[in-house]
Amino acid sequence: MQRILVSTSRREQLVDITRRVAEAVAQLPLEDGVALVYCPHTTAGVAINEGYDPDVAGDATRWLSKRVPRDAGYAHAEGNSDAHIKAIITGNSQLVPVAGGSPALGRWQAIFLCEFDGPRERELWVTVTGR
Repeated sequence: MQRILVSTSRREQLVDITRRVAEAVAQLPLEDGVALVYCPHTTAGVAINEGYDPDVAGDATRWLSKRVPRDAGYAHAEGNSDAHIKAIITGNSQLVPVAGGSPALGRWQAIFLCEFDGPRERELWVTVTGR
């Protein structure tokens, strides 16, 4: 298993981690299979979506913020219930095909850390299974 540290700079942001995941996958012993990119945090997630146009990540973040507002009378005393809910929506992991020791993504696809309670330093775990 490889660990990736990602520093975020805003409370909510999608950080493109594709290159870092590819570097982690290259360090693992399997050439073909599937990589699990896992986020062991309850206020952040992992997503695969368009990485070419940065407006897509901004649109997604704004959409989530409108549907799950920061202050909506939540009972959770820490004041970050919205971040927990957004992490549930995005999910805490993604499976990525691996071919020839590299992530096999579509032409426009990128892998993102979805930060909902930053800025923070986040850790992601990457492992590959297959033949």
